Amino acid sequence: MGTILALDVGTKTIGIARARAPLNIPQTLNTLARRSVRKDAHALAIVCGKEGATTVVVGLPYELNGNEGRSARLARQVGEALGELTGLPIHYQDERFSTVEASRRLYAQGLSSREQRSRIDAAAAAVILEDWLESKTKG
Repeated sequence: MGTILALDVGTKTIGIARARAPLNIPQTLNTLARRSVRKDAHALAIVCGKEGATTVVVGLPYELNGNEGRSARLARQVGEALGELTGLPIHYQDERFSTVEASRRLYAQGLSSREQRSRIDAAAAAVILEDWLESKTKG
């Protein structure tokens, strides 16, 4: 399956995580500052090339009632633009509680809220990727 990248698309940043076959263990990669959908897709396409990505998973921050709000539409726009640029398959994963889980994990590693700020988005992307991989093994 190659390298799978996961994206946690926010209004200010995009957290990136990866998992490489055959082990498929999610790892945080980095965080990109958001600029525009088009510019973000181009920057992410470069990351996809460098990482040898074969699949991309984009977290969709659904609202608690299950609807797609503004944030989910933005994430979908970034995913669609990236897919058009790269031709890679783009999958979407419900990520309603990924940031909460990422924060819990970083806190368990001894990081304060202040220390988590620079890592939280990439850690949330790793949670998204872990959830997506788990859904594929259950599927």
